[in-house]
Amino acid sequence: MAKLAGVFAASHGPMIAREWNSLSAPTRAAVEQGFGRVGDRLRAARPDVLVIVSPDHWVNFFLNNFPAFCVGIGAEHDGPPEPFLRRFFNHPVLPGHAGLGRHVLDTALNRDFDPSMSHRLTLDHGFCLPLWRMGLDPIPPIVPIVVNEVDDPMPTMRRCLAFGSLLKDAIESYPEDLRVAVLATGGLSHFIGEPGMGQIDEAFDRTCISLFEKGDPAAIAATLERDVRHTGNGGHEVRNWVVAHAAAGARGFELIGYHPLEEIYVGCAFAEWRQPG
Repeated sequence: MAKLAGVFAASHGPMIAREWNSLSAPTRAAVEQGFGRVGDRLRAARPDVLVIVSPDHWVNFFLNNFPAFCVGIGAEHDGPPEPFLRRFFNHPVLPGHAGLGRHVLDTALNRDFDPSMSHRLTLDHGFCLPLWRMGLDPIPPIVPIVVNEVDDPMPTMRRCLAFGSLLKDAIESYPEDLRVAVLATGGLSHFIGEPGMGQIDEAFDRTCISLFEKGDPAAIAATLERDVRHTGNGGHEVRNWVVAHAAAGARGFELIGYHPLEEIYVGCAFAEWRQPG
């Protein structure tokens, strides 16, 4: 059977790549330190497969077709389409894991959950920027999971917890002997293309961190469902963290680092969830 080897979270933001060469020294240091620490821990987990939970930034889906959840079940996926990231992360094609992806999909369907599926996704900066900054080499096969966090209606926090629980069960019931890690990307607070763009809602970020540290799923669902409507639109990406929280068994997490970095428009946070033993 497969084993859940670790569950991690890391922010992402296009400005990290777009403006990398002109960022201030303190911002670069904070970004390098955070991604470096998560990368070290992820490598130490020795994953054979990496499940990445991220939004889609209008690359694969648009208003004519935008699923709440989509599971990538292909043997390959396309690398980032953004030129500002391709200059640093030159991976036109990334390996997938069709077997585990299909097993996650089948587990969801058998649990009366109806995600969309794709045999080949394009993995934008949400998926690939953390891979670049963590310096994973080689990059393990990826099972991408897309969560709608860009336009209403979005899945509720309670539904994200349910998806995380079935993801945990899918990994642990997969018959192949694999070590599987989960990485949630995005968040915490940021305002994109709306009034307040560039601001950081540090109070919201601190609330998120405290909730995940304590681990109570009911409190996470209720509080974030309320509070996410009163912060920047980028705060909706905390849904990925909620999925990861349930995938880790809702044991609570260790904050690796947090920096409200207005220069890159993101409340930048990094974490690892506690695992048995």
